[in-house]
Amino acid sequence: MSVARVTEIKASSKKGFEDAIQTGVARAAKTLKNVKSAWIENQEVLADDNGKVTEYRVQMKVTFILEK
Repeated sequence: MSVARVTEIKASSKKGFEDAIQTGVARAAKTLKNVKSAWIENQEVLADDNGKVTEYRVQMKVTFILEK
C-alpha cells in the first residue's frame, strides 16, 4: 500500500503557462521524491501599464508518494 501527500506550490515564467508548470514540477522534484502528478489549481498573469503580459503564474498541487 502507498501513501501519498499533496503540497501546494506556485511557479512563474516570463514565457508562458506551460513553462511555469514545467519549472514548478521540476523544482518540486528536486526537493520531493516520487513526484507523480500536479493539478493546476489557478492561473494568473501580470501585465505592465500598457496591458502587455509580463509574467505567467500557476498555483498547483503536487502529489508525491511517501517512502516506507
